[in-house]
Amino acid sequence: MLLVLFVLSILTFVIFLKLPAGDPARLVAGKAATAETIADAREALALDQPWYVQYGRFAKGLVPIPGWWLNEQVYFNWGNNVPVWEEIKTRFPWTLALTIGGAILWLLIGIPLGILSAVKRGKWQDRAGMLFALFGVSAPVFWLGLVFLYVFWYKLGWLPGSGVAPGETVWEAVMGGTFILPWITIAITSAAFYTRMVRGNMIETMSEDYIRTARAKGLSERKVIYKHTLRASLTPVVTMLGLDIGFMLGGAVITETVFALPGLGLYAIDSIYRNNMPGTMAVTIISALFIVVANLIVDVVYAVLDPRVRYE
Repeated sequence: MLLVLFVLSILTFVIFLKLPAGDPARLVAGKAATAETIADAREALALDQPWYVQYGRFAKGLVPIPGWWLNEQVYFNWGNNVPVWEEIKTRFPWTLALTIGGAILWLLIGIPLGILSAVKRGKWQDRAGMLFALFGVSAPVFWLGLVFLYVFWYKLGWLPGSGVAPGETVWEAVMGGTFILPWITIAITSAAFYTRMVRGNMIETMSEDYIRTARAKGLSERKVIYKHTLRASLTPVVTMLGLDIGFMLGGAVITETVFALPGLGLYAIDSIYRNNMPGTMAVTIISALFIVVANLIVDVVYAVLDPRVRYE
């Protein structure tokens, strides 16, 4: 985990350093800054130092020690001098609400459809499930989100559109239905993968010897499917779920952009657009941290789901 985060931080820093995005010192000093003010800003940002010294300042701010982690001397927005930590603290609840609601919805859709398709293999239920999966896999998130906005907000007026009201809290947005269309958009595109994976795993598992033995012992088909087949088929699903949640917590860039949700994804896009190095570094490392931690949790959960997997 530490090695991944270290390498990722270096790559992010070097790529950002090489981008022809203008002078950060001029951005910090302001539009009406004098040459002397710009020079002072360059010195304060250590832009006159070698690249490894500049990287050391940012790397120190990524170490989870009080007073170091995202320290305000380095991790502040170059455009408005707002501390990056304040931005993340404000925006993360929006990303968290989007992730939790979307994950619940795509699991409620994807797993039952996958089970139904596997049990009814070759029948109309299976074809309908695979048609849904094909649509979900093929439909881009930005296109599907725009279609839903056009139909359910612009034409029918049933659901709220994109954006949030000034001063609106996450809870007020959830209760007001602001997240319904983003949740549905994420759920459809993600549930399609879960449907295909659950179906394929269950069909493969149902051909195993221990499943035939369970049927030969007289166990009911319901118990064979849900207690033996499904449990063994969920291991790859847990892997995908862990990665998806980790990725979403790091910021669902496209969904938050389409629906103008002030989460980490939209903040990352804004930081890159405005040449805001501290914000870009912070969001990138936090996103990577969520993913590697999710991977670690998935490895542990394996031992619970699959009796064949045990860790000494």
